[in-house]
Amino acid sequence: MSDKYEPSNVEDKYYKIWEERGYFEVDGNKAIQETDEKGKQKTFAIMMPPPNVTGSLHIGHALTFTLQDIITRFKRMDGYKTLWQPGTDHAGIATQNVVEKQLLAQGTTKEAIGREAFLDKVWKWKEYSGGTIVHQMRKLGISPAWSRERFTMDDGLKEAVKEAFVHLYNEGMIVQNNYMVNWCTHDGALSDIEVEHEEVNGKFYHMNYHFTDGSGYVTVATTRPETYFGDTAIMVHPNDERYKDIVGKEVILPLTDRKIKIITDEHVDMDFGTGVVKVTPAHDQNDYEVGKRHDLEFITCFDEKGILNEYCGEFAGLERLEARKPIVEKLQKEGYITKIEDHVHQVGHCYRCKNIVEPYISKQWFVRSEVAKSSIEKTYAGEAKFHPSHWLNSYRAWMDELRDWCISRQLWWGHRIPVFTCEECGHEWADKEDNPEACPKCASNKIKQDPDVLDTWFSSALWAFSPLGWGNNGKMQGSFQDSDLKDFYPNSLLITGFDIMFFWVARMMMMGDHFMGKLPFKDIYMHALVRDEHGAKMSKSKGNVIDPLDMVKEHSADIIRFTLAYLAVQGRDIKLGAKNLEQFRNFTNKLYNASNFLTLNVDTFPDLKDIEIKTPLGLYMQSRLSSAVDEIRDTLETYKFNEAASSLYRFVWNEFCDWGIEYSKASKESIIELGSIFKETLKMISPFMPFISDFLYHKLSGTSLENSDSVMIMNFPKDVKKDEKMEEMFSLIEEAIIAIRRAKVVIDMGNSKIPKAYVKLDKTIDNEIAKPFIQKLAKVENIEFVDNKQENCVTDVSDNLEVYIPTLEIDMTPIINKLTKQKEKTQKEVDKLNGMLSNEKFVANAPEHVVAENKAALEDAQAKLEKIENELSSLTQI
Repeated sequence: MSDKYEPSNVEDKYYKIWEERGYFEVDGNKAIQETDEKGKQKTFAIMMPPPNVTGSLHIGHALTFTLQDIITRFKRMDGYKTLWQPGTDHAGIATQNVVEKQLLAQGTTKEAIGREAFLDKVWKWKEYSGGTIVHQMRKLGISPAWSRERFTMDDGLKEAVKEAFVHLYNEGMIVQNNYMVNWCTHDGALSDIEVEHEEVNGKFYHMNYHFTDGSGYVTVATTRPETYFGDTAIMVHPNDERYKDIVGKEVILPLTDRKIKIITDEHVDMDFGTGVVKVTPAHDQNDYEVGKRHDLEFITCFDEKGILNEYCGEFAGLERLEARKPIVEKLQKEGYITKIEDHVHQVGHCYRCKNIVEPYISKQWFVRSEVAKSSIEKTYAGEAKFHPSHWLNSYRAWMDELRDWCISRQLWWGHRIPVFTCEECGHEWADKEDNPEACPKCASNKIKQDPDVLDTWFSSALWAFSPLGWGNNGKMQGSFQDSDLKDFYPNSLLITGFDIMFFWVARMMMMGDHFMGKLPFKDIYMHALVRDEHGAKMSKSKGNVIDPLDMVKEHSADIIRFTLAYLAVQGRDIKLGAKNLEQFRNFTNKLYNASNFLTLNVDTFPDLKDIEIKTPLGLYMQSRLSSAVDEIRDTLETYKFNEAASSLYRFVWNEFCDWGIEYSKASKESIIELGSIFKETLKMISPFMPFISDFLYHKLSGTSLENSDSVMIMNFPKDVKKDEKMEEMFSLIEEAIIAIRRAKVVIDMGNSKIPKAYVKLDKTIDNEIAKPFIQKLAKVENIEFVDNKQENCVTDVSDNLEVYIPTLEIDMTPIINKLTKQKEKTQKEVDKLNGMLSNEKFVANAPEHVVAENKAALEDAQAKLEKIENELSSLTQI
């Protein structure tokens, strides 16, 4: 074995073997699949949040896939028939935007090349991007059932989408209405959660509206002067005494001859601005409701692209945002704007293209909120559990205010809405057929399909069951089994980022419950963000984005995976930096060095199940392994990935390597047993670090992956034998070694071998077993167990024992002199700090953090002084 593990020589080769052997598929672990206590096959299902085909994976994807892979590999090794469903998402708006930008760079547009040619280009982009993403996933070492890979617009899933839409349409749960929606002038209609609200530095424009009778004017403050052409009323609060006399009067809309009336409505905040508000029902969500209450005219003053229309007079043809400046200048020139103030307020932006979103009245398709009612009740009743649990509060806050879901999008890329209208008789219906031959009402063949597509999240909302065959109507793609829905719905677990809770998680719960009668998963694990090492959010503009593939190339897939798992504390953002990766690079080196040590002494090692552990050290390490197994199983079952990784790290580094391997230098006969225990440990490491665990397991077994089974389809450790008596004995052995090492430091012989030491125990152990371990690790030629305190010795007292190192043959003068100097120096430091902190002027004027730092320094110095004095005292008494 070389001195260094070379992941680049292992990872691609091993992954190819695993995949070719079908290990990732539902029956890849057939030989170890088990039934539960009722005799039913144990099954586990988890659906991959399908990444968008818009480019490549980011570090957040790497976290999601790593955690999913850990739990999947664990369940696979624990005898479950396991499905991890892979796939990618067509991502309507995002993908269309990518391809549109490509066309613009080529000097053309989608309109210029036409719908069919544009969709052909998007499909080509999907093949390229989807291929890149799948390549990246493989480099991370993840193990989904690749033969079942699905795309949200493959033929079978198109069928499922139509099945769901038509069903909801016929139930009256999908309706079309003229309704105020969030409108992006580039991407069309958006649902509420696709709007990102950002604080912007805007202006308040104070405009005068003159009364038609010439009796004066009323002043209105607005942040959107370009929409005033759509005003159909002015309103004040009915209890506002300032404006009692003007209610019912008419004003003239500035720069026009249109008259509008002053009305009252309790929506007005009397204390904000002037207390007078313009009402623009077609361009403001609140005004929309006011307009409906007062039966006002709804005047749309710009079109779907944001271009001002004929209502805007001389400004018609200008884009809404570009029009603001000339409109304000003209209003100022004519004396209508009297004051402009700075004003910070929230403005909605499109979550994809960052364009300012408009409230806009448009005819759209909606899923009625009633569809979610049953899933909400079941979630509140505890049928699905969030991890961490506080996400239930976020879910509740959103769902309690749930509105109808706008599902139509003015795009070309996506699932075409399966609604048809007869041009002869006007009949409208939803149809699962792509091209119905005739109108079901009048038999005319003059049929027109709705031009819009469905919101991406409509198809994603079916993801918990549509890839399992539901609604695919015989057009399933990839491998599948007839029992998939029965075996794998509800899914066992969902792991995803908290940022798509409402886009995706809540909607999957809604659709899963509606169509399958059960919530789609029992457990929902919401992980946080991956940030840079300083806690900043990653962004291209900051230059702190981490590419998962670069990390794999530099460090290895195993190191990236273990680092992400170790840092994934539930509910807490991950700060990922070079120091973390270096820590776990050292961990892989530790694993490799442990294997090197073992094979220096013994060529090959049996599995733990094939050997009887007999030596005291073997029994002790096996018992410690038992505790680690129980701990790791418990933490994985409760999705505490960081605690599971931490337990593994501690057991391997602190217990097996720092103590077990060192002990074995005093017990050569135990090495073969330690090798078997280490092989069992590698099985626990396998879900986290699949490559190095397989490599080292076969090295220790004298086999190779090419001619043997992988660790990934072997049983995960379980029910390992405990030996509490042996654990208690080795605990005392360790305590004695540490005590002797401390005592040797006092006499400045920390690394030197000494001739003799005495150990006085409070408990009884087998001295003959303990003696060689203490002598070897504490570097003592002879250990003697005694019942009484020994004279003329340096003493160290710990919880269960005392140790004595005789000093008659040691010249203590240099040691005492050295400690005396340390005492004098430390005393000066204590006096200096005491003097500063006793100075009232200093304490009163110094910054708070400086005073706190000096207090902490004083405490440290006093503790150090006390330790030195104790050491001097013990030495001078000898």
